[in-house]
Amino acid sequence: MNYVVYWLGLIDYQNAYHLQRKLFCNRRDGRIPDTLLLLEHLPTITVGKSGRLENILASREQLVQRGISLVFIDRGGDVTYHGPGQLVGYPIFDLKGWGRDAHRYIRNLEEAIIRTLNDFSIKSGRDRSHAGVWVKDKEIAAIGLSLSKWITMHGFALNVNTDLAQFSLINPCGFTNRRATSIAHLLGQEIPMAKVKERLLVHFAAVFHTDIAIGTDNPIKGHYERKTPTVV
Repeated sequence: MNYVVYWLGLIDYQNAYHLQRKLFCNRRDGRIPDTLLLLEHLPTITVGKSGRLENILASREQLVQRGISLVFIDRGGDVTYHGPGQLVGYPIFDLKGWGRDAHRYIRNLEEAIIRTLNDFSIKSGRDRSHAGVWVKDKEIAAIGLSLSKWITMHGFALNVNTDLAQFSLINPCGFTNRRATSIAHLLGQEIPMAKVKERLLVHFAAVFHTDIAIGTDNPIKGHYERKTPTVV
């Protein structure tokens, strides 16, 4: 079993969402293999299906002044922030090929991130009551998904060099007593995104027991070359 990964760079949230929808339809119809989009977003606050507006602590006017978009979206979960310096992953996977087990899928996403953080000497773990990855009581990676006909959309957001001040505008994931953290904050220095991405792909392949093909063109066209990451 294998999947294709595409690096999209810095991209507007709505553009990435529309791309996800197209890939979802293509995956549902069997026209493309499982696909992972990796990217960074322009500053955006998203509100999931169970999100509450009171978890946005800034007015719309303040968000506009800061250049932050507000988007209501069809993923699970509450409110989160996306922005430059955050590694976002959107797997468009058909879970019929992964045992039709959504809980296992979420645990695998968490495990790949936990192993990645361990490569940077950061000890992290899970919260049994809430999907995501945590360093003590601070969230370093949020997870929010949608699932239809066993095809996944949305995914995870790992704070690498993210501006943590932006999280003061929300109650992250609805928590009023927990804050966000990042790799850069914990290590006291910025980390090259390419390095984090490389380690994540290694562990993603290991956790999902799969090979990776690197996308070489527009994801809709589906051009790629095979590559097997090396675990170090």
